[in-house]
This record gives sequence, C-alpha cells and structure tokens, in this order.
Amino acid sequence: MENEKFKRSFRTPFQNSLGLAVYRSGLQRCAPDHSWGPGVRDHYLIHYILSGKGTFDSGKRKYALTAGDGFLVVPGVVSSYQADHDEPWEYCWVGFNGADAGRLVKETGLSEESPLFHYDKDGAIENMLNDIYTATGPNPSNEAQMTAALLRFLAALMVLHGDRNCRKDTGYAYVQRSIQFIDFNYSREDLDITQIAANAGISRSHLYRLFLQHTDMTPNEYLTKYRINKAADLLKDENLSVGEAAYSSGFSDQLYFSRVFRKLKGVPPSKFAESARKAEKE
Repeated sequence: MENEKFKRSFRTPFQNSLGLAVYRSGLQRCAPDHSWGPGVRDHYLIHYILSGKGTFDSGKRKYALTAGDGFLVVPGVVSSYQADHDEPWEYCWVGFNGADAGRLVKETGLSEESPLFHYDKDGAIENMLNDIYTATGPNPSNEAQMTAALLRFLAALMVLHGDRNCRKDTGYAYVQRSIQFIDFNYSREDLDITQIAANAGISRSHLYRLFLQHTDMTPNEYLTKYRINKAADLLKDENLSVGEAAYSSGFSDQLYFSRVFRKLKGVPPSKFAESARKAEKE
C-alpha cells in the first residue's frame, strides 16, 4: 500500500469462546501523515511507539505521542491515530479479545478514560510484543504460544501501571486478588490466611480488615464458606462420597468437615447429598 512504508503483520481468526486470544499483531514503519480512522475496532488494540511521532484521538481527548509511549484502543469506541508529517512513527501492536480480555485490560490500569502508558528504560516492551508476532502460525501450539506471550505483555503492563493504581483505591483490589487466589487454591488442605495475605502483598491484619470492610466476613470465614459451597456442588453434581467431597474441597478431617457443613447448610452432608440426588430424579 502506498501509505505504508513498511508493515509486518499477522492476523488470526478470532474464536469468541476463548478466554483470551490474539486477534492481530505486527510492526509498522508509517509513511508521513499515515492515519487510521475515525472508526471503531471490534477488539482491544495496544500500540507501542518505537520511534518518531504522531497523534492519537481517543474520542475523548487528542494526545501527541512519541517514542516510548503506548496507547489503548477500546472496542466499540470511535478513535483515530495519525503519523507525524516530518517524523512519522514506527510502532508495534497487538490486538486481542476474548471473555477475559476486558478484565485483564482493567488490571493493567488502562481504560477508555486513561489509555496511555510510557516505558523507555530498555527494549522489554518491544521484545514482548515481538515475541507475540514471532509465535504466529496456523497450529494450536502457535495459538498457545501467542496467548502466553500476550499474557506476559499484559502482566508487564500491570506491574508498570496497574499495580501502582490498585494501591490508591479502597483496598478492594487486594480482596479481589485474594478471592481469585482462594478460587485457584481452595482444594489445598494447607492453604491458610498467611499464604493468602502474602499472595496479595499485604499483612494478615490488613487483609482481615479489608475482608470485613468489603465482604462482611473474615478471610477464614470466607475460605470456609467457599470450601463448603464447593463441597455442596460436588455432592449435588458428582457421584462422590462425603469423604471424597470433603478432601476435594480442602478438608482432611471428615468429622470436622461434617460439623462445619451442618453449621452452614443446616443438614449433614450425607443428608444434603441424598436430598439433592433425590430432587434430580423427580
């Protein structure tokens, strides 16, 4: 194309059922005044400027950008960007979507209202975006490698931008992170509040206060209730014994499990399972 001095890109079919999938990636050295838009994208798109200058119009504000700057294009939002006439920019980019894309972007601290980031310490951002592109290919292994490289890139943005921001809020970000950690680790019988607090990066006492503030429960109460609910689901949906459901939910002591289950559910686990399975047959 005449308005593209150099462009290297790859586009892969997007599968909406995936939690996260690379839609497109590439590198472009733009011609003077080369532009895109105004228009809308159907996926998230992040550009990182390697050299030169240009402007980005987010639909809310127009930004003058240069090397080391990056910007987010949000799906469904009218935006545009244009290379400078005298010093046109060169940038690399990645476009992505999926059921988890919005949540992950939010964790980076980038948004429609705050679409910019800056990094000029070394070539780490460029290298991570290049890793996404070089993993491209038609095979399932390529797709997995691209997604892994995209996650590394988003994690770097979270460290650069998002982790700073989460410390400015009311502390709910710590609770969210702890709840996710519980979701991934509740079946471990050795899981305790010290580990949960360490994963969130705060003290046990701070985590205790935040859980009471945002969930009206202590971390231990939340963990116990979470495990019991998981056990109840297993007893309803799986052909498991009470002992198997207990062990699968992080309880090594079946008697203790039965006592806690009855306290929270009002009936012993054996009776709960019997009633649930009987109801399914009716």
